[in-house]
Amino acid sequence: SRDIPVEPPHTTLLFIDVQNYCARRDGAEFKDLGPAEFEEKLGWFFNKMESETIPNMQRLQAGCRKAGIEVMYTLIRNLTQDGRDRSLDYKINGFSVPPGSWDGQVLDAIAPAPDEIVIPKTSSNVFVSTNIDYVLRNLGTKYLVISGIVTDQCIATATTTACDLGYLVTLVTDACATYTQERHDTALRAISGYCRQRSTDAFLAEIGAA
Repeated sequence: SRDIPVEPPHTTLLFIDVQNYCARRDGAEFKDLGPAEFEEKLGWFFNKMESETIPNMQRLQAGCRKAGIEVMYTLIRNLTQDGRDRSLDYKINGFSVPPGSWDGQVLDAIAPAPDEIVIPKTSSNVFVSTNIDYVLRNLGTKYLVISGIVTDQCIATATTTACDLGYLVTLVTDACATYTQERHDTALRAISGYCRQRSTDAFLAEIGAA
């Protein structure tokens, strides 16, 4: 069954794309949008992120650290300054985040601890464009807990691939977000067969009991 509690020594929490580039209003992904267009396209998303999603991420991060669960981050970030190593999809979409840039840093709100792992990725699916599977297996990870953005893109691909690779995946539903509530809810339904889905409160209660 997928519906079994995690074992903290064999669990990793993975934050996906919670970075300045695409999780802040002044991130470079949105630099070409005027104020009115930004509000129309992204107003709901950022209000949701700031009022609910990021606070839940902070609680999730703190709870996992307290329980001895590994905390890991993956970010949209090139390996080269000019982005020649990016996936074709990222090149077509214009996603280019140079190494060492402000845009390629985790949000200050959930800043990594000094010895937590940060893995740059150059495609939507972290399992395709990084060595994360190798790293997780070296860590002894059996249970993968996922949080981040956006639910119907990079979160969905990570969830389904992790499931196919043999991880037991927990998706923390209110510690993920996408651009509309409808898109979020549709994505959760679509990937429900690949993971268990828990609220932040429910997951923290689970690891607290553990």
